[in-house]
Amino acid sequence: MNVEEEVMKIQKKLTKMTSEDGSGQEQALDLLKALQNLPVNLEILTKTRIGMTVNALRKSSTDDEVISLSKTLIKNWKKFLAGPNASKDAPASGSKKPKEKEEKPKEKEEKESKEKDKKMQSSFPPANTTDAVRLKCRELLANAIRTDQTPASLEGCASPEELAEELEEAIYQEFRNTDNRYKNRVRSRVANLKDSKNPQLRTNFLIGALPAARLAVMTAEEMASDEMKAIRNKFMKEAIDDAQLATVQGTKTDLLKCGKCKKRNCTYNQVQTRSADEPMTTFVLCNECGNRWKFC
Repeated sequence: MNVEEEVMKIQKKLTKMTSEDGSGQEQALDLLKALQNLPVNLEILTKTRIGMTVNALRKSSTDDEVISLSKTLIKNWKKFLAGPNASKDAPASGSKKPKEKEEKPKEKEEKESKEKDKKMQSSFPPANTTDAVRLKCRELLANAIRTDQTPASLEGCASPEELAEELEEAIYQEFRNTDNRYKNRVRSRVANLKDSKNPQLRTNFLIGALPAARLAVMTAEEMASDEMKAIRNKFMKEAIDDAQLATVQGTKTDLLKCGKCKKRNCTYNQVQTRSADEPMTTFVLCNECGNRWKFC
């Protein structure tokens, strides 16, 4: 087993512990120690996103040793992101820290600690979250994307959890909060992804043909299946025909009988709704009860 596989194995275990509200702290400490002994480089950090997982564990953990070791690992990994000059400057800046801490007030130290946490979290995009609403939305999206009948050609695609995280992040970036607009947007994505009559939408998202940023802003009409689009087009055409008929005065006749009120006070119009070589469609309006019908 190579280093990347080892890191991925540890990452999955740590992710499970984080989702279980910080349980299994002793095992988490052993995993972090094993992680510390592995030769992790920038490429492995990028592929496995282990930095994001360790940072989430640090925030959810109540064990001082786990928090301390997590901070140490993230600090060491940040050197890869800072570049080659980071290691040269580290000893000089490190030697001044003890003296500075003695001189700084407690409130200032706490403020700087919060700022460091923000920088540390942003070092491993996409940003993770501990917000309960956002996590629940990601779970709903992942369940909508996941299917037991996934074709073999889709097995190499990103996991439903990863896709759900990207989609939720794109939705959240638009609203910047978890209000009703955010929740309604998530609900509409879940409903359309779960629609058994519209499997193409889910497939396009799984294979990457439909990016998360685009799916996050699509309207209900754009996400609809081909069948639903055809039905909507039919209704729209009928509405247009009715509107056109209402603007034409028509011809009154007593030869046609209304099937609703049984009276013979009607007005009819003939409209070319099909190709030129087809007969015209006759639209009839009952002047008594307002009933409308058509025949060819």
